[in-house]
Amino acid sequence: MYKFEVYKDKAGEFRFRFKASNGETMFASEGYKAKASALHAIESIKSHVGGATIDDQTSA
Repeated sequence: MYKFEVYKDKAGEFRFRFKASNGETMFASEGYKAKASALHAIESIKSHVGGATIDDQTSA
């Protein structure tokens, strides 16, 4: 099961990481001062990911 994990870093900021069903971290967030901001970012990702495009900047 894929999941978002919300945690506090050593600096006391809230962060999240997205984990694959095998437990591997696929990506992690920046730090947020407020937990609500981290949760809002997760909801934003969830609602917009279906319309995301790929911008391959390695192509000539």
